[in-house]
Amino acid sequence: MEVKGLRALVCLLVVVACSGAYAPVVPVTADAGTQTVMRQVQADDGGADTNGSVQLEDADRIHIDVFIAGNGSAQVTTDYQFYPDENGSMAEWESLAENISNNTTWYVTEERRGWNETLTKGENATDREMNISNLSIETDTDPQPEEIGHARVTFQWSNFAHVELNRIEAGAALSGFTLSNETTLQFRWPEEYAVYESDGGPQVDPSPDERSDRSVKWEGETNFPDDQPRVVLLKNGDSATGQTPADGGPPMPWVIVFLALALLATVAIAGWFRSRNRPRSGGTDGETDVAWRADGSSAADSSMTETPPELLSNEERVLRLLEQRGGRIKQQDVVSELDWTEAKTSQVVGDLREDDEIEVFRIGRENVLSLPDDE
Repeated sequence: MEVKGLRALVCLLVVVACSGAYAPVVPVTADAGTQTVMRQVQADDGGADTNGSVQLEDADRIHIDVFIAGNGSAQVTTDYQFYPDENGSMAEWESLAENISNNTTWYVTEERRGWNETLTKGENATDREMNISNLSIETDTDPQPEEIGHARVTFQWSNFAHVELNRIEAGAALSGFTLSNETTLQFRWPEEYAVYESDGGPQVDPSPDERSDRSVKWEGETNFPDDQPRVVLLKNGDSATGQTPADGGPPMPWVIVFLALALLATVAIAGWFRSRNRPRSGGTDGETDVAWRADGSSAADSSMTETPPELLSNEERVLRLLEQRGGRIKQQDVVSELDWTEAKTSQVVGDLREDDEIEVFRIGRENVLSLPDDE
């Protein structure tokens, strides 16, 4: 019995071993459906599913439009443009547009983070406090003349430009900005402003690839230095432009010189005749008929007052008007007295202020000019 029992036990062990050898092995991994759900949960938690999909920085073209308002703020729109692939398919763009629609908050947060880094550099370069607000993103498809997908990021940028009187200087907020290939940067402004021209050249640096009455544009790979891009605008700038002949020909300086010399000769002859007819006082040899004031200065010292207006520069005319008004005058009165445009007056006043010839301050809503205090 013991031998039979031993045989039975051995047979039982063999059967159990064979059953274990042929049992199927079940892998402990998630199926495709589970992986899809996990990715969707990650997206719902605030992150976008970007694994292997096209993103904003993969755009075929990027156009950055900056509209500069009169108060120095700017409306910035970045247009990410996507074109059909080599097979004419827009599948990748459609996937991105759907991803943006499902995860708008994530894309807005990422764009705000990137632009805030640029803003911080602008604050350091300009020493102005700035802020980005109302950032949004939207998508649409333009079917004409060919199908183009657009992802547009729009926001407000406060203190983007420096404003002084009727003058706007913009671009320093983007100092050191870099444009990659197929990227454009455009500055636009209201119609009452124009590019300021000094010494016959527009104040735009670097020279733009395109320029119109209300915009400038730079295209392609461009590395702006620390003080660029830069554009200077002047309100009511008709007098700030067109300083060259309309036909583009060279100016005529010799005609101006001849007329000035003729006018000087006329004034000299008139002065000579007047001096001949003036009664002379008896005096020793070498004395002249110059009148002397009580403070010891001669009447000849007031040559600026006696010089005809047409022989004075614009700056001298403003200074003489200030002296006649006791050293202080409203800027609007300068416009009326000299029959100038506000733009021309603002330009001359700005030059005098930069040279420390005058001081400018506000009383209420009006600019007041004054001669500097010598003390």
